[in-house]
Amino acid sequence: MEKSVIIVEDDPFSQDFYKFIFRKAGISHQIIEDGDLLISTLRTERIGLIIMDINLKNTYLNGEKTDGVRLSKLIKEDADLHTIPVILVTAYSSNSSDNKFLEESHAEDYITKPILDFNALISKVNSYIMN
Repeated sequence: MEKSVIIVEDDPFSQDFYKFIFRKAGISHQIIEDGDLLISTLRTERIGLIIMDINLKNTYLNGEKTDGVRLSKLIKEDADLHTIPVILVTAYSSNSSDNKFLEESHAEDYITKPILDFNALISKVNSYIMN
């Protein structure tokens, strides 16, 4: 059974970007922007990777607005979900603040946007879902 990728993104333009790239690469994926749906999907489907934007403006969990750092931390602290790798997506440049949110979220990795090297993105995604 193939592992799927969940992309947590609430920006319609970014959603279209991911749909195009992942469809072209032949990678099974779904885009979710609702925190409650994300958690229930993680509990019921075979997910190999989560790609999550840190700045979610329209995402809620249990009726409260949330962001990618908080969602990642919640997933990583859950005994049933903690083994699913998380890659955070940030518009911030590579500096010490990146290490802070990576540490706080317990995510495995991060990528910066705009994403210009599509092959590098797909290569990174495959390195996680092929394990």
